[in-house]
Parts: sequence; C-alpha cells; structure tokens
Amino acid sequence: MNKARYTEMPNSTAAISFGRVISIRGSQARVGLLPKGRMSATEARATVGRFVSLRSGTSTIVAMITEVSCEHLPTSDQYIASASVDLLGEILDSAGPRPRFQRGVTHYPAIGDAAELITNQELRTVYAPTGSDQINVGTLQQDKSVTAYVDIEEMLSKHFAVLGSTGVGKSSGVSLLLNEILKSRPNLRVFLLDVHNEYGRCFGERSLVLNPRNLKLPFWLFNFEEVVDVLFGGRPGVPEELDILAEVIPMAKGIYTQYQNSDRVGLKRIDPKSIGYTADTPVPYRLADMISLIDERMGKLENRSSRIVYHKLISRIETVRNDPRYAFMFDNANVGGDTMAEVISLLFRLPANGRPMTVMQLAGFPVEVVDSVVSVLCRMAFDFGLWSDGVSPLLFVCEEAHRYASADRSIGFGPTRKAISRIAKEGRKYGVYLGLVTQRPAELDATIISQCNTLFTMRLANDRDQALLRSAVSDAAANLLSFVPSLGTREVLAFGEGVALPTRLRFKEVPAHQLPRSEATISTTPSATSGHDMHFVGAVLERWRGATSHRDAPNDPGMERPVARPLDAPMLQPSLGLDPDRFSLLKKPLR
Repeated sequence: MNKARYTEMPNSTAAISFGRVISIRGSQARVGLLPKGRMSATEARATVGRFVSLRSGTSTIVAMITEVSCEHLPTSDQYIASASVDLLGEILDSAGPRPRFQRGVTHYPAIGDAAELITNQELRTVYAPTGSDQINVGTLQQDKSVTAYVDIEEMLSKHFAVLGSTGVGKSSGVSLLLNEILKSRPNLRVFLLDVHNEYGRCFGERSLVLNPRNLKLPFWLFNFEEVVDVLFGGRPGVPEELDILAEVIPMAKGIYTQYQNSDRVGLKRIDPKSIGYTADTPVPYRLADMISLIDERMGKLENRSSRIVYHKLISRIETVRNDPRYAFMFDNANVGGDTMAEVISLLFRLPANGRPMTVMQLAGFPVEVVDSVVSVLCRMAFDFGLWSDGVSPLLFVCEEAHRYASADRSIGFGPTRKAISRIAKEGRKYGVYLGLVTQRPAELDATIISQCNTLFTMRLANDRDQALLRSAVSDAAANLLSFVPSLGTREVLAFGEGVALPTRLRFKEVPAHQLPRSEATISTTPSATSGHDMHFVGAVLERWRGATSHRDAPNDPGMERPVARPLDAPMLQPSLGLDPDRFSLLKKPLR
C-alpha cells in the first residue's frame, strides 16, 4: 500500500499538504491522507506520534497523530488512508511582532482545511522559552534541532514525578533535572532521599551528604508513632506498653523543662503534667527520666505479674539505646540539650553556606527504622514550611517513593505516607515542593501521584503502571502513552504544566561527574586475581560483625567520617572492592 508523504524544502518554514480535514469532534479530528505528491531528497512519513499543522484562518492549529488507518475511508477514492489527530493548541499569527503559541483551541478547523507536518520554525515557536525561568533538559524526538525546555515555576510549585523502569536512565534524568534547577535557582534548597546511596557525587560542592555516621537526629524529635516504630522494630506495639509510654513521655518532657527552668522557679516543684506537653511535642527529654518514671510506677505495683509489662518495656528501651546502629538517635540521650535548631539548620541548609542541597543516604540506616527516619524528615520539612509561612522554599525529592507511600494502605508505615501526603496536598501553600521518583507508579498512593502536575515518564513495561498513567493524564495526552513500552534509554514522555505540550523528548547527556553511581562498583564477572579464599571471607565477616559493634559507632573518635573523605576515595580497601552499606538490607519488609 502506498504511504502518504509530504515534502519540506530544506531550511524552509513551508510544508506541502499531505491531507485534508474530513471530520471534527471536540478535541479530535480526522484527516484524509492524499496520495504521495511531489518527491524530494527530504521526506518524512505522516505517522503516529508526529506533530501536524492544520491551517485555519488566522491561526495554525497544532495537533498530534494518534492513529493511522486505511479502514472506514470515505466513499471517495481521493484518500488512501485516514489519520486521527488530537488538537493540542494553536499558533496565533496576529498576537504581536512574532507568532505565539497557546494551549487550547479557539478557532476550530473546517472540513477541507489543509494538514501538514509541522515545520521546524513552528516547533521552535511552540517550544520557545517564555522567560528566564526555563531549563534546557534535552531535544525533541521529532526534531533534534529543537531544544526542549521545562518551566521551573510550574514544575516545582505544582510538584513533579519521574517514572521509569530500572535501566532506562531514570536516575541520570533526576540528576540532570536537579542540577539544572540548582543552576537556574542557586538559592533554592533541595533535600534528596537517596535510597541506594548513588547521588553522593552528582552535585559536587553544592551538596552536603548525610548518613548515619555523620548525622545526629535526636530521638526526642520523633513523634509518638515514630518512637513506637523504633522501639518495637517495625512491629505493632504491645497495647499495655503503649499506654505506659503515652503517659510517661509527656511527663519526661515536663521534667526536663522543669530542670531547665530551675534557676527561675527555685526549689518550688512543678507538676510536669501542668506544663501541657503531649507525646508529639518536639521538645527534649532524657531517656534516664523516662526510664525512672517507668521504674517508679513498677515499684508501686504489688502484683508481680503486672510488673512484667514494665520490665519488658524498660528492657526494650535499653536494648535499642545500647545498639550502636542507633547511635545517630541515642547519642547523648541522657545528657539533654535542645539542639532542634541546629538539626533543622543542618538538614535543610539554613543558611546554605554555598551548599543548598542535602543528599540523605538511607542505605546505611538500620532497616527497622528507615521508615521512621523518612517520616521524621518529611514531617519536619512540612512543619518548618508551615510555621515559617513558606519564606524559604524547599524541594523535597523522594527516591523509590512507592516504598514509603504504598497504594496498599495495609502495608508500609502509616505516618510516612501521611507525611508525604501532606506535602503533596498542602506543601505548595507553604513553599514545600515535592518531587517523586519511582519505578512502580501503580504501587504508589494514587492520591499522592495525582498531585504531581508534571510527569516525566520513561519506559514502563508493566500494564498496571501504564493503566495508572492513563487515568492520571488528560485525554489528549493519554494517546501518547501507547509509546511508553517502546521508549529508548533517556527517552521521555513529558506531560503537564511544566511543558508546552505533551512531548516525546530525549534527556540530554549528563556529564560523567554528575552520573549517579553506587559507592562501589560491583562486577558481575569474578576476577581470577581477587583472592576469594578463607582470608577474604574472614575479612568480610570482620567488617560484617563490625557494623554492629561499638568500635564502628559514630562516636568512636578513631572512626573516619565520610565528610573528611575525598569524594573519589573508596570506602573500603581496594583488595576487597565491597561497599559496607551493602551489608545492610536495602529493602525493608512491608508491614
């Protein structure tokens, strides 16, 4: 069968008509494709995914071909096929000194209007940057000479998401977007949850890399649900013990406040209950005071069997307190000191001091508390924006977001989902913007992803993921999703407020020093000279056991802190070629 073709003169803004409008319905139209006409060395097919121009009076309507068929043609033999097109916007010829593109259609085409493949000049008009608040992310798939821009204000203020399977360039795309954002808005603070510890080198001197070995996140910053999650190792709490905790935590906070104010109150004793704290109030307290309160209550009980509950709770607290893996939370737990301002200043870069970005590496945290830590970080980011009236905007980027905000509400940690959901729903009012990154959008809470008004979709093979996207985008963009399973590496379908039109583009290449990579390169091919003998196994076990011993605790003065280590220095001996963070489970079992 002959294929409809059009001819465009090189470097010309004119195109030869390849068809005529034969029907119009709402935001869609059908175009009858004419037999091939004049031929030249430069040819292109009118096929699915191509932008076309429909000439209509004083405007040029921009549309996209979504289907081509030779079935159900008009009775006339004038056409060899028909194409369905979605009407996306129009170029107004009388809008000023230069043509201007706008979304939506005000002047619909008429039957018989000419259809042409869009010219290079028209594409440049559609994708021309409308101001300085634009970032260059790559080129159009249809015409690599046309730069694809993203509007930062629209993308950030209305949240965005990057979706794609493993191996399609998703992490590189995230690095590209964040580096371009930092370049355009050097004072915007960015907080990135780095699940696999792969972004530590991507942002150079503009980022501060935090992990359990150089982070101090005091336990008293955790709210009641988060404390319970830590103490019970991610399992449901024992109701009797929860009742005791709910009573003694506010009293411990009151005792600490009373002690701090002792100079003013003298010897007068104040009832801690009268201070009015709750278990969620973010004020310091000491573990010693809390244990003392529990012990005091246990001592008043005459029934020995009733004391078992109190004894188990004290043992549980002491076990977690003495576990060196939790030193980032419980270091100086009995010394006290209100360090909340210092913690927030460090985490969220206030002031930035030339480093407006924080990369929080999560792979080294105990898997039992990763959800709790993420919950604390999300909650504090939102609350600080709320109580500061959003005067210092923050972009909060969550990698592997489906882990922390699952679509199935029976699994995962509820407070983490709630904290991310609050940012998604209300964060924009307080200058807290959300960026989600996931390889399984179908497993992400639909309410949260629906708040992201700009989507960068890379290759997704799963039918459930594709179905979710179809429900999340407009009708005009939904037809583009048929391309998702066949996208190449670094190819993206961009939808939403941040781009001029639903667009198929290719992310530009990321410089080598900005490419995400793990802290250690793991080869799939065993080396003959690697010395995998009993000495090697013994060395691995020594490091394995050392991960939970006191000598590797963050407060060990002999421990090398990663901040002092050059970025290109290996974290382990070259002879082993291993990453210590890989000894901790990266995926927390869902619950």
